[in-house]
Amino acid sequence: MRRLIFLDSTPLGILSHPKPEQSSAITNWVIALETAGCRIVVPAIIYYEVRREFLRAGLTRSLRRLEAFAHAEPGRYLSLTDGALDHAATLWADARRRGRPTGDPKGLDIDVILASQALSLGTGAIVATSNVKHLQQFCDATHWTEIQP
Repeated sequence: MRRLIFLDSTPLGILSHPKPEQSSAITNWVIALETAGCRIVVPAIIYYEVRREFLRAGLTRSLRRLEAFAHAEPGRYLSLTDGALDHAATLWADARRRGRPTGDPKGLDIDVILASQALSLGTGAIVATSNVKHLQQFCDATHWTEIQP
């Protein structure tokens, strides 16, 4: 079974708007994962999160890189479904009842939507993130720099 690596906003943002000191490292990381047979997934909610910031900041080259990366492979971009949103609402409510919220109660909680999208593809999905604490309560989440091929 192929490992599924879901990109959160930090690794996707670095890939799309690379800083010279991080550009080759993260590109090599993605290539190594894909060479090892991993499937890289760009969840729609994370694409939205990164895209809106690039639009706000007028980063047109980064927007082009984001679009190219997200659509470079068939199935890399994962659309957001009603089922994933329904499941995210359940995750959000359960976390609140347990006293473990991940964001402002009136805000759109992207973490639970990301987790729901990762869970929608079944076992073996890992969220590559810089926000392990919030995501680990819902799904398998690891700091992206610690995920090895």
